[in-house]
Amino acid sequence: MWFVKELAESGHNVTAIFSKNLEDYEDLRQERILKILDHCKPVFSCKFGEPKFFETIASASHFDMLCHHAADVTNYKSPDFDVAAALANNTKNLPQVLQSLKLKGCKKVLLTGSVFEQREGQGSDVLRAVSPYGLSKGLSSDVFQFYCHIYNMKLGKFVIPNPFGPYEEPRFTTFLIKSWYEGKTPPVSAPDYSRDNIPVSLLAKTYLNFATNLNSEPGYEKINPSFYAGKQGEFTLHFAKEMEKRLKMPCKVELQKQTTFPEPEIRTNTDPIDLKQVDWNEEKAWDELAEYYKTRYSNAKTV
Repeated sequence: MWFVKELAESGHNVTAIFSKNLEDYEDLRQERILKILDHCKPVFSCKFGEPKFFETIASASHFDMLCHHAADVTNYKSPDFDVAAALANNTKNLPQVLQSLKLKGCKKVLLTGSVFEQREGQGSDVLRAVSPYGLSKGLSSDVFQFYCHIYNMKLGKFVIPNPFGPYEEPRFTTFLIKSWYEGKTPPVSAPDYSRDNIPVSLLAKTYLNFATNLNSEPGYEKINPSFYAGKQGEFTLHFAKEMEKRLKMPCKVELQKQTTFPEPEIRTNTDPIDLKQVDWNEEKAWDELAEYYKTRYSNAKTV
C-alpha cells in the first residue's frame, strides 16, 4: 500500500497486481487495497507468471519497471514452510516474463528482498537464512539475478528490515498498543535480539528514491536501508516513550531475561538512511502513528 501510494503521488503510473478478487480480501488487507485504488490501475485475480499476468503486460503500451514485491508467505513462520513451492511461485515463468516486458520497453526490475535472507544484512551466525521463508526469498533473489543478467536487464534489490506503522499486520508493536489500552504491562521475551526497525512511511520514501534513481544500464544495484538498528529492548523502550507522550497513558513494558536465541542474535541492515535525501519528518511520523492507534484501538479497553 505504502509503496504504491508513494510511487503514484510522485507521478508514476502504477499497475498493481492482486492475486485474489477484491471481495476475497478481508479486514485490514482489504482496507489497504481500498486506500490505493485511486492511485493505481488494479488488476485482480492475477498472479505473477500466470496467463492473466502476461495479458496485462501485452495490453499495455509501455512499462518502465517491474516492481516485484509479491512473495509466497503461506505459513511463513512455520519450520515446515514449503521453500521449493515458494521459490516456484515467486519466479514462475520468469524468463518469459522478462522477455514480454522487454518487448514493452522495460529495462529495469526492482525486487523486494528481506534482511532475513541468507547473505543479507550484517550480524551473527554467518548470515544464514533466519527461516525457511527467508531461504526462499534468498533463492528467489538468486534466480532473478541469473535471468536479469541473461536478458541484459538492470536488477535493483531493495532489502526490507522490520517495518512498523499505520495499517501494519497485528504483530509486535500492535501487541504493545493493545496491551496498553487494556491497562496491561506487556512482556518482551526477546529484548536482546538486535534487529532493524523502520517506520513504514520512511521505508516507502526510501523505496521511491531508490526506484526513481535506478538507472537502466544492465547490472545489479542493492540498498539495505537501516534506521532504528539495535536491541529489541531498546527499541521497545523508545517506542513506549514516543507513544506515552502522545497517547497520554502509561506505556510500561517488562523486559524479560532472554536465555535462548533460536534465531541469529544480530541481524540488521547495512545502509543508514540519510534523512536529507528524503522528504520525511520523524516527529510527524510518530504523531501520525499515534493518531492511527487512537482511531483503531482506543475502544479496546477491557471492562
